[in-house]
Amino acid sequence: MEELQRRLLEMGGLVEAAIHGSVQALAQRDGEAARQVLESEERINRMEMENDSLTIGLLSRAGTDAGGLRLLVAAIKINHDLERMGDLAANIARRALTLMEEPPVKPLIDIPRMAQLAERMVGQSLDAFVQRDAALARAVLADDDEVDGLRDSIYQELARFMQEEPGTVPRALNLLFVARNLERIADHATNIAEDVLFLVEGIDVRHTG
Repeated sequence: MEELQRRLLEMGGLVEAAIHGSVQALAQRDGEAARQVLESEERINRMEMENDSLTIGLLSRAGTDAGGLRLLVAAIKINHDLERMGDLAANIARRALTLMEEPPVKPLIDIPRMAQLAERMVGQSLDAFVQRDAALARAVLADDDEVDGLRDSIYQELARFMQEEPGTVPRALNLLFVARNLERIADHATNIAEDVLFLVEGIDVRHTG
């Protein structure tokens, strides 16, 4: 169990670095940062498979109590959410590489802010998992609304740019996809927070608003 938790945290650290690096690549037009994110995707995918194998081995052992079973169920779901976040960070890095070839559409303000918030949610959801902290998990759930608000603001601004300057449409669409990927990262962090509440309190808060 301790090895499984350690590996999930190691994977989470890779995911946090990938999110940070992908937005750094976008904001600073840093091709090397983008390439590092793409290279880390393979390692994250490999860790997902290894963690699944470890969890299945633990599930097969007799005598696991209810708390242990909840931990293993939560670990399977957290493992999947972390892998998906790695994929989304890689998607952002690919968009960043494409956007580097064109002039900027606009100064990037809301997207780095959105990324910072999503990255914080990932870190806090993992801290809540390690510390079995239900209050911290609930704080992550509350932050998701702010991410959604930033997404809406970005969508509205980019829609205006595309209407006023049709030549910006391809670049603006890439930024829309970046915002969408960041929103999905925040959603996966929210999933982890929900899993923590299931682990700590034995309650299922999914789809409850």
